Amino acid sequence: MDSVSQIVLGASVAGVCVPVGHRRKALLVGAALGTLPDLDVVIDYGDPVSNFTYHRGFSHSLFVLLPFSILLWLILRRLWEPVKDAPWPWLAAITLTLVTHPLLDAHTVYGTQLLWPLTTPPVMWSTLFIIDPLYTLPLLVGVLTAVMFPRKVLARTMLAAGLAISTAYIGWSWIAKSMIERETVVALTKMNLQDARRFSIPTPFNTLLWRVVVMTDDGYLEGFNSLVANDGPMRFKAYPSDYASLEASSNIPAVARLRWFTHDYVKTEVRNDRLILRDLRMGVEPKYIFSHAVAIRGNPHWKPIPPERIGTRIDPDDLQMVWNRIWSGS
Repeated sequence: MDSVSQIVLGASVAGVCVPVGHRRKALLVGAALGTLPDLDVVIDYGDPVSNFTYHRGFSHSLFVLLPFSILLWLILRRLWEPVKDAPWPWLAAITLTLVTHPLLDAHTVYGTQLLWPLTTPPVMWSTLFIIDPLYTLPLLVGVLTAVMFPRKVLARTMLAAGLAISTAYIGWSWIAKSMIERETVVALTKMNLQDARRFSIPTPFNTLLWRVVVMTDDGYLEGFNSLVANDGPMRFKAYPSDYASLEASSNIPAVARLRWFTHDYVKTEVRNDRLILRDLRMGVEPKYIFSHAVAIRGNPHWKPIPPERIGTRIDPDDLQMVWNRIWSGS
């Protein structure tokens, strides 16, 4: 999720856990710890593909954050008076603030390596868009209330209410996803594609309009489904992907890494003899946020090149399309 969401989530969790006299300090500590795992973005892993795929890696691993939270608590218990005075509430505040960060991130489609250093693909529950105001706003209201009235009962009440509402919204996102999945199965069964690999994801800033991508033998299908528009059975549009070139280049490290990171949801194109992989999970046809040139055609095999990220421009009209589809459907 975006940094604002992580900051107010961390502040809310810490503020609820500690005694009233420590609340203002806890808000600051929680905000800092809530954004700490994302500081891995400052690490340069050497090329755009590595930077893309190693983000949300070790710094988001439960195997790292859980022992780190205990170590940090032990240090603060020796050095900082608030933790000395209330060690167990502060242990809960520190641990929960750090752990909720990657768990929230796992609800997006980008994926989060919760089990690093295991080589399992990143967890991507894909029930939330990376920025969703309806998730963030209740937390923000609670934190602002606690900042203004840290010692009042109202502060803890608003923090708890913000956490309850935002958590309930996550629960709704799972319900919405299950509804979309049921309609997707019905539509794909009529096409004899009910067993095809697929993913669903909410479109920007909402959980009412969902995008579904279905992998086929020669490419993929893209469809949209609104939970509020009554537009009949779900419809898909087909797009090609160069699977032959993808398989022929799979021994190239950047190609293998991208296939692993994206769960193999990639679009493959050859342009000017360069192999371009587009992450199908983030964007809409034909605009994808993460596209990389990774190889050049050789004789006869593909040869690796220094990976290059290919920029994509998102227009305001793209967001207008989302708004229109929420109410009119696909």
